[in-house]
Formats: sequence, C-alpha cells, structure tokens
Amino acid sequence: MSDKPLAGKVALITGASRGIGAAIAARFARDGAKVAVNYARSEKEANEVVAAITAAGGSAIAIKADVGDPATIPPMFAAVTKAFGRLDVLVNNAAVMQRTLLPDVTADSIDAHFNVNVRGYLLCVKHAAELMTGGGSIINVGSAISRMAYPGAVVYTATKGAIDVMTRVLATELGPKGIRVNVLAPGSTRTDMNSEKSGKTKEEEQQEIAATALRRIGEVDDIADAAALLASNDARWITGAWLDASGGIRL
Repeated sequence: MSDKPLAGKVALITGASRGIGAAIAARFARDGAKVAVNYARSEKEANEVVAAITAAGGSAIAIKADVGDPATIPPMFAAVTKAFGRLDVLVNNAAVMQRTLLPDVTADSIDAHFNVNVRGYLLCVKHAAELMTGGGSIINVGSAISRMAYPGAVVYTATKGAIDVMTRVLATELGPKGIRVNVLAPGSTRTDMNSEKSGKTKEEEQQEIAATALRRIGEVDDIADAAALLASNDARWITGAWLDASGGIRL
C-alpha cells in the first residue's frame, strides 16, 4: 500500500499558476496525485509549477482556460481526461478580487466577480461531476471574509457567500454519487491578491494579524495542507462543510 494519500488520483486545480493554487498543486503531487494546473494568463508561471512537480518525480500538465469564459471550460476537462483518463478531485480556486467601495461598484465589476467566482465554480462542478463516476472530492475555495463585514469588498464577499450556500446544495445533490463537496475558507493569506500589489496597506495587515487568534498572516502552505485533508480519504465522512483555515481570524 502506498504511503501517499492521493496515489492513483487525478486532481484539477483552477487558478494554480501562483499563490494558493500553486501550493495546492505542489502538495497534491507530493501526496501522489497526477495534477492538472489550470491558468488563464500566467503561462510561464504555470509551466514553472509543472516543471517543479515533474522534477520532484510527480506528474503534471498545464491547461489554459479562463473559467470566467464558459466556452473554455469543457475543453479544460477534456484535456484532463485525455492526459490522465479520469478525474477524482476538483479544486475551484481561480478567483477575481478587486477592492471596491460601494460608490465605485459597477455592473461590469459585479459581472467580473460573479462570472469567475460563482458561475465559473458552478460550471466546473457540473463538468467534474460528470467525470467522477466512482465518487470524488470537490473543494470550493471560499473565504473567511464571507462571515465578516469587510469594507471595500462587498462584491467579492457576496461571491464568497454564494459559494458557501452553493456548496451545501451541491453536497446534498452529489452525495448519492459518492462526491463530497466542501468549502475551504482561508483568512488573510500572503499572496499577490492580498498584498500591497492589491492595495493592502501595512496598517491593514497589522490589523488582520491582531484580529487573528494565531497572531500571524497565513502562508499558502497552510491552506494547501488543509486542502490535502479534504481531498484525502481521511475526510471521507466530511461533506457540505465550511472548513475555517483562517488561523482564527475574528473569532
């Protein structure tokens, strides 16, 4: 018996060229999974993730698809089955996050968020479920922000709240097929989306550290380790759950 908990499994991680997605891809590969690394624009970074996995003895491919564009989703799943013949784990991780106060919210900014963070997630689950004939694990990356009141993130928070509700319904609908569906909810995590590049100030970061029980910013490996649990057989009796992977932010 392999000591790798995901040996023989095939996993697709959307938005896996950087940040949390890249860390999850690397962790799943170490656990024995064959990994499909999805990216929308960052081809170089996605290929670097694949190269690192293969250099370590793992198996991975990069697949270009923008989950905000419905036309690119079916070919992404076709590429996974062509390369690996099956799908056991889907991690819906690709996301749009723009810090926008209410006066600056527009119909376009709402659509940009919901097209990826909600519609894209749901369409990916639909196609994944069709392939998971022997059961599987679907992990929707939500956010601790869905249970907070964070000024400047009303649209993003709305999408993450939608993911929470959607996941519970999907867990009920897909449970009879042996497919588990859970939310993985990071808190403040050190990524490009949550840094000075996205407009976050040092003062805001210190406020988040002070509001987190474990008194630090999360690292991408903290989230990847939690994802590995949800993907593994150790979580076989967990579905419809909201896994708080925030270090205890705003308990």
